[in-house]
Amino acid sequence: MKTLRSALVLLALYLAVTGLLYTGAVTALAQTLFPRRANGSLVVVGGRAVGSDLIGQPFSDPRWFWGRPSATQAVPYDARASTGSNLGPLNPALAGAVRARIAALRAADPGNAAPVPVDLVTASGSGLDPHISVANALLQAPRVAKARGFDRETMLGLVRERTEGPDLGLFGEPRVNVLLLNLDLDRKSP
Repeated sequence: MKTLRSALVLLALYLAVTGLLYTGAVTALAQTLFPRRANGSLVVVGGRAVGSDLIGQPFSDPRWFWGRPSATQAVPYDARASTGSNLGPLNPALAGAVRARIAALRAADPGNAAPVPVDLVTASGSGLDPHISVANALLQAPRVAKARGFDRETMLGLVRERTEGPDLGLFGEPRVNVLLLNLDLDRKSP
């Protein structure tokens, strides 16, 4: 009985420390130091949340920049189902999906024969990546400019404005957030 009582006291103590005190302290610290990120990095337009700058969204109209394909099943960019496709480079299903994505790109922009950046036709490890490479954005810029009536320099300027550098100046490659770039398109449409 004494052992059972000691075990229950330790269980209650650990639950209080790890379940209440620790999580409460981490939540309070995050809300104090990083409130926007702690609340999902929501992008609000006109008082309405239109997305998060941490999770990609499906865009397929030629008037928009397209993000990386999503690997989540049933619903694209479903944050509850974050996963990679787990298809290896020699898998015929991956090769077929890449060919289909390239064909869709060529159909949306038939005059553009430039090489397609790999991040435009393959999913990221999470299947939710909100960013594309600068090369990806530059490949799509002529199609979007034509569809929206922008001149080339205005479109390239928008891409340059939305280009983020490597994290801490060291980690990763320059990238462009697709949702934020597409919102810029709406704000600056002729």
